[in-house]
Amino acid sequence: MQMVLFAAVLALAQVPSGAPVLAPAAPLAAVPLSFHSESLGFVWDRTIPLAINLDGLKVTSIFFNKRKVEKGFFSFLKDAEFGTRAQVEVTNTSKSPRIPGFAVAILDKDGRLIGVASGGTKLGTIKPGETETFDLNFSQVKERLASGDQFLLAIELRN
Repeated sequence: MQMVLFAAVLALAQVPSGAPVLAPAAPLAAVPLSFHSESLGFVWDRTIPLAINLDGLKVTSIFFNKRKVEKGFFSFLKDAEFGTRAQVEVTNTSKSPRIPGFAVAILDKDGRLIGVASGGTKLGTIKPGETETFDLNFSQVKERLASGDQFLLAIELRN
């Protein structure tokens, strides 16, 4: 360790005044466990089956819609909308807990971006054998989502 520190100090001493100094590379522990990204056909308000397996995290479906209150206790709010979302269902088939993050971008038929959402595990993990559904929220830019043609899905696992 002292030798590395000495080499770094010696290198800095040889850098001319005013020259940029590069920051050290990120430690290997900061590198995500795994990453997956693909473009798929978009359908509004219908479940889209998926067959993605990322280090034992099986991503089985995605569903795009507006949250609405249906029937029930809050019937006075029936048909009230509470945001726009993508729901991603996953099952952890590995022997280790998983911490996923998701990003979704929706494109129209001309390839223009019409909405983005992201989300994932905030606290805790998905334990082996557990199935969980994540709500990814679209905010601000969302009025044209139902007219989407393709979507990009990115999944990143963290340690």
